Amino acid sequence: MATYETVFIARQDLTEAQVKDLTSACEKIIVDQGGKILKTEYWGLKTFAYKINKAKKGHYTLIESDAPGAAVIELERVLRINEDVVRSMNIRLDEPTEGPSVMMKKSYDDRDDSSNKKEKEAA
Repeated sequence: MATYETVFIARQDLTEAQVKDLTSACEKIIVDQGGKILKTEYWGLKTFAYKINKAKKGHYTLIESDAPGAAVIELERVLRINEDVVRSMNIRLDEPTEGPSVMMKKSYDDRDDSSNKKEKEAA
């Protein structure tokens, strides 16, 4: 089986709970087809660079999985049909990634920078 990275953007008017339900439905498709989930990350509500279907924001989610091709094809089909999904992309990876994705590292770095600024201001 190959390793795949799937990123999808859900509509901005969904709640985080609805996005988690959508994510678990995607994970279930992969697992039912004989794959396994390696990593799932919710990146949050982010602003688009340009409007997509009159929307300015969307909920970003990453799923990294070790799955057969049939599972990925079925997942792509379901994501295309689902009206809550604005965009999606699947990429085949050479090997599984380690640690958090770049998007998660960026948010951790932003938090560290803000705490460092507060410490410098206090000193």
